[in-house]
Amino acid sequence: MVRKAIVIPARLDSTRLKEKPLFLLAGKPLIRWVVEGCLKTDEEVFLATDSEKIANVVKDLPVKIVYTPSDLPSGSDRVAYAIRDLDVDYVINYQGDEPFVYKEDIKRLFNALKEFSVATLARKDQEFYKDPASVKVVLAKDGTALYFSRSPIPYMKQASDLYPLKHVGIYAFRKEALLEFTSLKQGELEKLESLEQLRLLEAGIKIKVLLTKNYYHGVDTEEDAKVVSEVLLKNLSSSERNL
Repeated sequence: MVRKAIVIPARLDSTRLKEKPLFLLAGKPLIRWVVEGCLKTDEEVFLATDSEKIANVVKDLPVKIVYTPSDLPSGSDRVAYAIRDLDVDYVINYQGDEPFVYKEDIKRLFNALKEFSVATLARKDQEFYKDPASVKVVLAKDGTALYFSRSPIPYMKQASDLYPLKHVGIYAFRKEALLEFTSLKQGELEKLESLEQLRLLEAGIKIKVLLTKNYYHGVDTEEDAKVVSEVLLKNLSSSERNL
């Protein structure tokens, strides 16, 4: 039987939003939204963090907490550290600043690992096409990533039913692929674009890209927090109306 886990990396320091995991969205800390959403998928959930302040926010929830060193260079390294000795086959790195979680997308990501060693998500989104803070992806015919970029790719000389695709930074890995990934040296493209997934492509490792119509919006700035809070409140109100 394949053992699966979702690992949420969260560190206290943040360059753009102070103590981001603790930032309140619709009256609740960001990290609590993420953990609660992941727990609703019925998968085993771990929080990989360097901070007791973050852990204390979710300690009443059935999430397993793993303390990681503060000097790890990325969320992927934090996830790899958390699962290195675990008896787990598949793992999802669910970003600690992504409060929207969908059970069906989690299931699709894990299923993709039966064929591919790495999988991620993308959705068609014209709004963020020219925004360098939003990562775009182009695909091969088998649905794997050809390239990720902060630049507007592909160049849109005409309208497309598929593009542009905004990358959703949630990754599923086979355990050995994640450990290999974090052992590789940074490549030139990764350094230029500041996108760690390019390390995989430069090393010849395929990334399956699953298309989704679900709404995702990470939180990096106060403006992001405002937008996300409004959506969370709207969703909460809709749920309450259906009770």
